Amino acid sequence: MSAYQQNISSLEQTLKAQGSAWNAISAEYAARMQLQNRFKTGLDIAQYTADIMREDMAAYDADSAQYTQSLGCWHGFIGQQKLIAIKKHFGSTKRRYLYLSGWMIAALRSEFGPQPDQSMHEKTAVPALIEELYTFLRQADARELGGLFRELDDARAADDQAKAAAIQTKIDNFETHVVPIIADIDAGFGNAEATYLLAKKMIEAGACAIQIENQVSDEKQCGHQDGKVTVPHADFLAKINAVRYAFLELGIENGIIVARTDSLGAGLTKQIAVTNEPGDLGDLYNAFLDGDYIESAADIQNGDVVVKANGKLLKPKRLQSGLFQFKKGSGVDRVVLDCITSLQHGADLLWIETEKPHVGQIAEMVDRIRAVVPNAKLVYNNSPSFNWTLNFRQQVFDAWQADGKDVTAYDRAKLMSVDYDTTDLALEADERIRTFQADGAKRAGIFHHLITLPTYHTAALSTDNLAKEYFGAAGMLGYVKGVQRQEIRQGIACVKHQNMSGSDIGDDHKEYFAGEAALKAGGKDNTMNQF
Repeated sequence: MSAYQQNISSLEQTLKAQGSAWNAISAEYAARMQLQNRFKTGLDIAQYTADIMREDMAAYDADSAQYTQSLGCWHGFIGQQKLIAIKKHFGSTKRRYLYLSGWMIAALRSEFGPQPDQSMHEKTAVPALIEELYTFLRQADARELGGLFRELDDARAADDQAKAAAIQTKIDNFETHVVPIIADIDAGFGNAEATYLLAKKMIEAGACAIQIENQVSDEKQCGHQDGKVTVPHADFLAKINAVRYAFLELGIENGIIVARTDSLGAGLTKQIAVTNEPGDLGDLYNAFLDGDYIESAADIQNGDVVVKANGKLLKPKRLQSGLFQFKKGSGVDRVVLDCITSLQHGADLLWIETEKPHVGQIAEMVDRIRAVVPNAKLVYNNSPSFNWTLNFRQQVFDAWQADGKDVTAYDRAKLMSVDYDTTDLALEADERIRTFQADGAKRAGIFHHLITLPTYHTAALSTDNLAKEYFGAAGMLGYVKGVQRQEIRQGIACVKHQNMSGSDIGDDHKEYFAGEAALKAGGKDNTMNQF
């Protein structure tokens, strides 16, 4: 007996035990509704997806070709359509996740309107979006299974037992659209207690992986902008501990913490670290401070701060803002220390925010980290903040020049020009972009590749193209030719937008609840039948 039939049989026993009072209830319809709502709570989702991520991490440790990917999303519908597209084109959601970007919440979900990525948006928007994403993914399950149930009914009505058996097998082997979400908690939106409280809400909404960064919460900046300020390791580790306690309290013992370091591009700190003895974490942090070594109290001016570092008295340079500077060129060393420290104190994955997508640069840091923590793995931001075309063309230019190859036909500063698009240099650069994720997984320890803001940009691009056509000479043809015709020919499910919004699911339920008396929307006069 199939799992589907076993569930029906179990429910038949439940109904039978109620006597005639539940005679109107169909065991098969109830079984269908149970399958369409497999995940009852966000914690069910968090546990299910944490197990998936742990399995994927182990698979990557065994074979770096088994890296994972995700795309950032700012609305449940966007996340849903990604997973529907993944199942359509690849048949499986395996090793494909979603990323919840704090940048996109700030820019697109705040009640204040568009905000910069500085943790000024409502913190409640973060768990709310996680819940919304999983609501839409669960609806995608219900929609696809509903289609299979209708096909099963049609096969039975036609007395096609072979087709009915094949459909029942599809139902038994149905793969959910629910996948892990790596969720951005920024710098924790406050102190460690605030971090813990928000992490709990995120986990309860379904998050199995929480990404937290080592910036000062109330000075937080986008990782690809200037003015970033980091915190001493003790402060950051307290927030990692807070997230771990949140996972454990809620029973998700294998929850994943992604520790992000912004130290490569952060030249400032708000605090001088507490240190109790030479060589401890506080002392190592303070050793990166820029300043002057002094000999006596005569070298101290009003308001100066002096610390003992490297066995000497150091007067750190302090800006008018009260912030302290790090030594120029110390970013890589600080990143390595951040990463090793985070992994040794409870983090599971690393995120190194860089200023360019360069496998060699990332690998140099990861090699140093792995010399201490051999299984260190990264989540890497394939950011739209990078000019990928220019970066990779310049990388090829530099590599060719270093190899003694003639590059006089190219102007390094103007390699973005369309004039270079068909050149050998541009073609090699495009190939490096194509293989960047596989190369990074193999050489630089990148377990998970994500693009933070893809649908922000695709929405802008497609809307610009539609507006140009529709409000121009093309008129309605601008929509029909550029959108609807493409949806039909490419088999985009949303062309039947009533179905996508749940109309057919509602019709099914009406029939379950009222039988032949149900007033359904999907009759012969429904214009969706044109598709």
